[in-house]
Amino acid sequence: MDRRDFLKAAGMGALAISVKQLPAAEKKDARPNILWIMAEDICPDLSCYGARGVKTPHLDKFASQGIRFNNAFATAPVCSASRSAMMTGFHQNYIRAHQHRTSNKKPLPYGIKPVPHLLAEAGYFTCLMDRKTDCNFTTPKPLFMGKDWKQREDGRPFFAQYTSHGTHRSWKRDPDRPIDIKDVDIPPYYPDNDFVRRDWANGLEQIQLMDRDVGRLLKRLEDEGLADNTVVFFIGDHGRCHIRGKQFLYDGGIHIPMLMRWPGKVEPAQVSYDMVTSIDICATILQIAGVKPPQKLHGESLLRPGRAKRKYVFAARDKMDETHDAMRAVRSKDFKYILNLMPERAYCQLNHYKEKMYPMLALMNVMNMKGQLAPEQARFMAAKKPEEELYDLRKDPHEVHNVAGDPA
Repeated sequence: MDRRDFLKAAGMGALAISVKQLPAAEKKDARPNILWIMAEDICPDLSCYGARGVKTPHLDKFASQGIRFNNAFATAPVCSASRSAMMTGFHQNYIRAHQHRTSNKKPLPYGIKPVPHLLAEAGYFTCLMDRKTDCNFTTPKPLFMGKDWKQREDGRPFFAQYTSHGTHRSWKRDPDRPIDIKDVDIPPYYPDNDFVRRDWANGLEQIQLMDRDVGRLLKRLEDEGLADNTVVFFIGDHGRCHIRGKQFLYDGGIHIPMLMRWPGKVEPAQVSYDMVTSIDICATILQIAGVKPPQKLHGESLLRPGRAKRKYVFAARDKMDETHDAMRAVRSKDFKYILNLMPERAYCQLNHYKEKMYPMLALMNVMNMKGQLAPEQARFMAAKKPEEELYDLRKDPHEVHNVAGDPA
């Protein structure tokens, strides 16, 4: 199939996404630009997802112009493993990139190329508009060609990736819209006191700052006349930067926001409840660009005609910094199963990053020693883990009641 035929085929609507008919491309540079925006360490804690206390008007407007995915998940709960998967379209364990911040990095398995390389070979100008790729593999040449889409030749389509880093601790307060601690919801696996509420609200204030950062980038597209011919994705690289969030396979570690806008092609004001994963964006981008990868990706294009609805998503956790552990998870809409491969190790074994950056961890350690934690809070501070965890998300969305031993 040549690129013209491909773009015609891509105009057919997928099961969950209404897509208008795409015009056949008459020349190579008629393909759309692609902008992939990431925010570090966030769950769907945006006002368009119904999060209380936070206000994210720029992303809310963006979501209203395209599609919001409510059941989107990362393949790993930490940046380097998750980004390795997103840079290739393959689960990080499959490409040997699952150990966080691998010191002795290896090339990708034979036949697998990073998405930016595939796009560059197909004629796109690729650029990384920030400092971070954070992949656990080596490449024979730089992942990206430049640092800004303004470096490309006139008329050449671009693929740009941008990360808003502020949502990675440490956070800044929002002087324009401070959040009252009474206006936030605290999950039951944390103590509910003013200290915890202030820490949670601070994270939401940083999300508000990130929202304005994204708003400035979207405005630049408008100002340069690029918005109508640019597909934009917004995503979190993994879950929120809290104890029992990042680095773990509960939804606090892998449930992410995912938004997509394609003016004139993807119908606005859509909400999808399909089970999708971060690496689906890779397959979607390659389809939009008319690129066939040399190996079938693990992700599925969100625009593929006749796309079957996924029943399960998979995630994995392995070494995090100096802390060794291994967990695997499979999630459906109704259940989450976690297999702890090292149950003899505590959830909260020593990790210098978390000890330094998570004030709530110090508080819960002290409260645990004093016997002041509720059972659903104290379980996470235990000296060892169960081999298996199973959660009925219909009754227990916060994953605090392990029913793995319940025959029913």
